[in-house]
Amino acid sequence: MKSIKGKIVDPIDRRIFNGEIIIQGQMIADIREHESVPDQYIMPGFVDSHIHIESSMLVPSEFAKIAVRHGTVATVSDPHEIANVCGIKGVEYMIRNGNKVPLKFYFGAPSCVPATTFETSGAELDNDDVAELLQRGEIHYLSEMMNWPGVLNDDPDVLAKIKSALELEKPVDGHAPGLKGDKAEKYASAQISTDHECFTKEEAIDKMNAGMLIAIREGSAAKNYEALVELFDKYPERLMFCSDDKHPDDLIKGHINRLVSRTIKLGYNLFDILHAACVLPVRHYNLEVGLLQKSDMADFIIVDNPDSLNIKQTWINGAPVFQDDKVLFPDIETKPINNFNAYNVKPSDFILRSENKEQPVIVAKDGQLVTDRETVSLQVNGGVIQAAPSRDILKIAVVNRYAKERPAVAFIKNFGIKKGAIASSVAHDSHNIIAVGSSDQLLTRAVNLIMKSRGGISAVSGHKEEILPLPIAGLMSDQPGENVAAHYEKLTNMAHKMGSNLHSPFMLISFMALLVIPSLKLSDKGLFDGNTFEFVEQ
Repeated sequence: MKSIKGKIVDPIDRRIFNGEIIIQGQMIADIREHESVPDQYIMPGFVDSHIHIESSMLVPSEFAKIAVRHGTVATVSDPHEIANVCGIKGVEYMIRNGNKVPLKFYFGAPSCVPATTFETSGAELDNDDVAELLQRGEIHYLSEMMNWPGVLNDDPDVLAKIKSALELEKPVDGHAPGLKGDKAEKYASAQISTDHECFTKEEAIDKMNAGMLIAIREGSAAKNYEALVELFDKYPERLMFCSDDKHPDDLIKGHINRLVSRTIKLGYNLFDILHAACVLPVRHYNLEVGLLQKSDMADFIIVDNPDSLNIKQTWINGAPVFQDDKVLFPDIETKPINNFNAYNVKPSDFILRSENKEQPVIVAKDGQLVTDRETVSLQVNGGVIQAAPSRDILKIAVVNRYAKERPAVAFIKNFGIKKGAIASSVAHDSHNIIAVGSSDQLLTRAVNLIMKSRGGISAVSGHKEEILPLPIAGLMSDQPGENVAAHYEKLTNMAHKMGSNLHSPFMLISFMALLVIPSLKLSDKGLFDGNTFEFVEQ
């Protein structure tokens, strides 16, 4: 038996008391009150209620080594990204790798692979595939139902996937950006129980009134915390925290602990905050994660105090996994899995021919997945539309990574690059190669760096070239997390030196092909309006 003493923060009875936790094996055998205890607090560990591990550019075992430092004991993980590249084999890869470390990864069955029919992906999961995955014990829910038009229009394939989950009493996650009123009610009536895409308080309230739970998201690209945190005033029992997508440099700095700390500093009730960070995700998703109760799994963190939230130890299944600033489980070797057809592109591939000077332009928004749309007059030379870097109107291209096809090309604003290009094989949701640059020559160099490595993120400027290879599905590195974070930060700094003022240009570029988020995006098949679900003429 093991014994831990301290000030116990009980999230269920909502009290703090001096006590002792008795641990037998993986379980809490007993909890006893004591008069004298060390000056430390024992709290439940944190749960990320919605995350794509792949977006950290780390395999699950490397993600875990960083996350436990921040007090994370479990994640509700959607393996949608690798599924779009490698199908069921990709999902199985994530489960196998995650099972090799103590952190508790709860994976879902991806519901939308491909996310739409308007792009080329590396795999497809049909109704039978999804139903088969849901039958597995290691699959705990149906991942975010991004095809909200299909839900609203009673698409039989969409409803069949939802039915498969509900018959097994597994939750169905939502993804419905901007839906309010009758549309939100219709979406929720399909027994879709959560949403992490709200970017206004009014939208969140509409969805909660329709019966949904809201995950307040603060990732590397989408940052909705400021807009939604006031929901704690009236709706604390219906809130969770999530990161959705967390790039490695941000993950090094913090995880769900940062949202907990920020909310405490705003003066909200500690137990309401812990309900969002721990209790509700555990209960909603039926996770085998302890909440500091007798007979629970012994999952908890030890901190100096809740205000500063300095994490001294993280325990999972009755054993310390982080203490004395050290992670206590070993590195895990992993073999790459990929689906990549490498070929070189040339500058002429990025020429956009049109006689129409008035061109639709994607307007990127820092910290948001949504974009705006503008119509801008551009110069036409010999039937070729010209970018205007001096006006911050750059070319954006998506290059098919699964088959050799001509790239799709359009224009984008607010990336700020004066002379250079960046590219990425992390491009939600199909993960073709996406690039933004000031010239066709620089776009070519940035894309071909990724082709050569069969996946990665790259930056080029003048004679300088830099790439972070991502050999695992073109999404994740096989290197230690700290090394990946440092390399990623180096590339981000390079993009900033080119003129970009975006907080996370590589995270933002990865969402410029995400067609299910309005309003204007680019797939490998062309410019796409996410409001009407139609291609746009150029």
